[in-house]
Amino acid sequence: MFAVVRTGGKQYRVHPGDKIVVEKLDGSAGDKVTLGDVLLAGDGGSLKSTDGLTVAAEIVAQAKADKVTVFKKRRRHNYRRKKGHRQQHTILKIVAIGDHKEQKKAAPKAEAAPAAPAKAAKPAKADAQAAEVTSQPTENPAPSDPKAANAPKAAAKKAKAPAETGSTKNAAPAKSGAKKSPKK
Repeated sequence: MFAVVRTGGKQYRVHPGDKIVVEKLDGSAGDKVTLGDVLLAGDGGSLKSTDGLTVAAEIVAQAKADKVTVFKKRRRHNYRRKKGHRQQHTILKIVAIGDHKEQKKAAPKAEAAPAAPAKAAKPAKADAQAAEVTSQPTENPAPSDPKAANAPKAAAKKAKAPAETGSTKNAAPAKSGAKKSPKK
């Protein structure tokens, strides 16, 4: 079953079990709220009467929206104003519409039980192999000798040095002569 509910000047289509974010309502987390302004209700393709129909909800949390920046400016008048605003919200979980409550889906355990023993033999063997693999200590990738630890870095610097200087084959020729000293 679904319903269209109006709260906070906005309309929301809800089902039992839905979570919606609405304008701030009084109350704290865990409180029960009844939304009485039901505009439309239906079950599948047929519509139901909304006379006396209410939607029961539970407050999940009181929260704030993202910050909105309000910037006002008038050209050539040296007028600038900057303000921020965070709207207050309430997060609701729809518990029931009229007398229709949320239906919890439970997995049938009788069908899963016969299939599990047939597959249990192979994973047990795989788990034993995985335990053997994880029980072996791994080698430390960093050598304990500080000279050996710095050796790859030095080799990397030597390898980068020619690449950083670049080729002078296509460079412009240097100006001849040294800088002249000022006359005295």
